[in-house]
Amino acid sequence: MTTTTPARGRRRAPSKMERAAGKAAALQKPRVILALLLLLALISVMLLDGYLRSEIGNDARVRDGAAYDKVPEKILDGGPILTFDNGTAKTQSVPKKTIVLTFDDGPTASWTPEVLEVLEKNDVEATFFMVGSMVSRYPDVVKTLVDQGNEVGIHTFTHVDLSYQSTTRLQRELKQTQLALAGAAGVTTTLFRAPYSSEINAVDNYSWPVYKELGSLGYTSVFVDTDSDDWKKPGVSKIVKWATPKKNEGAIVLMHDAGGDRAQTVEALGVYIKKMKAKGYTFTTVSGAQAKLNQAAAQARGTGGAGGSNLPPGRQASGRQASGRQSSGGQTSGGQTSGGQANGQQAGPGSAGTSASAAAQAAQRKATGATLYEGKALVYAVAVAEWVVPALSWFLVVVGVAVMGRFGMMLVLARRHYRQRNRRRGRGGKFSWGPTVTRPVTVIVPAYNEKECIANTLRSLAKTTHPIEIIVVDDGSEDNTSEIAESLGMPNVRVIRQENAGKPAALNNGVRNARYDIVVMMDGDTVFEPDAVHQLVQPFADPEIGAVAGNAKVGNRNTMIGAWQHIEYVMGFNLDRRMYDLLRCMPTIPGAIGAFRRDVVLEVGGMSEDTLAEDTDITIAMHRAGWRVVYQEHARAWTEAPGSLKQLWSQRYRWSYGTMQALWKHRKSLTEKGPSGRFGRVGMPLVVLFQIVTPVFAPLIDVFTVYSMIFVDFQAALLAWLAVLAVQLVCAAYAFRLDREKYRYLAMLPLQQLAYRQMMYLVLIHSCVTALTGGRLRWQKLKRTGEVGTPAGVS
Repeated sequence: MTTTTPARGRRRAPSKMERAAGKAAALQKPRVILALLLLLALISVMLLDGYLRSEIGNDARVRDGAAYDKVPEKILDGGPILTFDNGTAKTQSVPKKTIVLTFDDGPTASWTPEVLEVLEKNDVEATFFMVGSMVSRYPDVVKTLVDQGNEVGIHTFTHVDLSYQSTTRLQRELKQTQLALAGAAGVTTTLFRAPYSSEINAVDNYSWPVYKELGSLGYTSVFVDTDSDDWKKPGVSKIVKWATPKKNEGAIVLMHDAGGDRAQTVEALGVYIKKMKAKGYTFTTVSGAQAKLNQAAAQARGTGGAGGSNLPPGRQASGRQASGRQSSGGQTSGGQTSGGQANGQQAGPGSAGTSASAAAQAAQRKATGATLYEGKALVYAVAVAEWVVPALSWFLVVVGVAVMGRFGMMLVLARRHYRQRNRRRGRGGKFSWGPTVTRPVTVIVPAYNEKECIANTLRSLAKTTHPIEIIVVDDGSEDNTSEIAESLGMPNVRVIRQENAGKPAALNNGVRNARYDIVVMMDGDTVFEPDAVHQLVQPFADPEIGAVAGNAKVGNRNTMIGAWQHIEYVMGFNLDRRMYDLLRCMPTIPGAIGAFRRDVVLEVGGMSEDTLAEDTDITIAMHRAGWRVVYQEHARAWTEAPGSLKQLWSQRYRWSYGTMQALWKHRKSLTEKGPSGRFGRVGMPLVVLFQIVTPVFAPLIDVFTVYSMIFVDFQAALLAWLAVLAVQLVCAAYAFRLDREKYRYLAMLPLQQLAYRQMMYLVLIHSCVTALTGGRLRWQKLKRTGEVGTPAGVS
């Protein structure tokens, strides 16, 4: 029998989805790009944070005990301030009874402010050699430090031993630290102290070329005279003792404002300053000490007195001023201003009027132009990373707990569901829905260009053990779908033709034309087992049940993509349905196999075109109307899963986006009372948590795992990943056992986790982007092959 049904007797106006189809199609590519950009941004933020924390690119090698025969003897015997004048190395020593306090490895948010408080209280400035990664993480501390009159120097960006590094790495360390200082405090500097350096006599054949390269770039390398060894935490008295120079000599003193608990350092600092001031010492910065030396040298030259001849060659200030200030207009190879001292540093009789503050910070330059803006961009990027990565870490914990909680719930509730529905004896006797349902039912087959599959579908229905009528609704097919259906000559088949209006309209048309009170809905590419219809309708013996979800299985499972989907169907969909069934909040009746009371479908308004997941939409509507929805595991149907990644992406994109639409449509159930409120406060949160939030953030597990394998601890990360995989394997094996499936497909599970699951994450992220940007999608027809035949022919 063939019936042609126009849209209520007149031409149907285009639906909202059809009107939006062109626009939606045009927007899909940008949304895919945006989804990928979000993932790229996440990875970039993690890499930046890892680089800042020395997890990426870290080189912990420290050279010790190397030869020094290639280092000039006058340098090894010179002072702690090393400069170069046109390639000629010169050193300077701190004037007598002068202390230059220097602090390494900072800044930190905890100890640097306490050090600054002690310095300010005692009216003392110091020079801080800062690690660039720390500067970018604590820019406010650096800004306060500079504003207080202290001086900054470079201590590399990642605290590496530069004697092991290439020239390119050296220049990158300098440039990145300069950018960090520019972004934090608006300055750059020409002072440098190498990590793991000490007194100048420790320079060896490996580090000497590094210092020569630094000199050619206009940097002044600063060593130490006296090391407080405060990092050993020896006690306040020993720190003070070890920091005190001998015989009233001047000294550059090393302390630390980072690297651990610096409480002893802070306490010793105040004691030390008071002690040295009592001895007649003055405190200044590296630049301040150089200003004193330059002024003394200029005065000696101006008077021709003997004072000038008493200065060793290394104390002649011309080297640093010449190489540094003459190049002040130039650039380092990293693009940073690399000048030596500030204007006015070249000493002369008139320099006595230079302010103390300017002299103390003479090595600093005001950052301008690209350097300033790049520096600010770096600081802002680090601030984002500093906020995002800890937040993601917490999300990772939440996701991990949710994933494990879901596995636990599925295992416990699925076992309970199986034992309840397959009970043969014991308390309560054999499980039964009630009196056997034997009355005829209507099977609705919506079809759009299903010429490859429709014959197999109808032939499978012809073998059913339950009395049925079949309605094939041809939704404007452009092939000969309806002709094939008619040519089979099946007496209980009616073919209804309609203009193309989409699957919901086709199903509604079938419901309106159904003769019986129970309607079974299936896809045009699905084949039923002979007892599928009979098993599917048995729950309707219970008058409280309004709909039944069947057990959909992947027929084309012998390909890699098919096997992955087979695992997903058995482990994910069917275990989930067992859990939701017991909790009475089944969110979706699969389009491949589901049964409904006809009057209930009409009561809730039929299949809606408001969402792309009309099956989820009507299932939630039934819950809200007070009807139970259950899962019948024994009603099995075989469906043709997408055969290519492109088709799979299209299908899952529609599913996930449609689910979001349905949840949003029924959001009022969260605050309603009765059955609607029960679903809103039980089913809705579970669906959101397990089907949206957890999958969206689940990639964090994989991203953090890969990150940890590469940059942190490969073995520990691998073991953690294998542990999670083992839990999933246990769940999958149990699901396969319940469904009586062959375990051999589980061999594909590890590869599924590495490839297939990542694609599903991207699909869901893509769907979220579409939802957030207000996009709409049209119905998407998948290409079918018709390879899924009768269940007996499926391996």
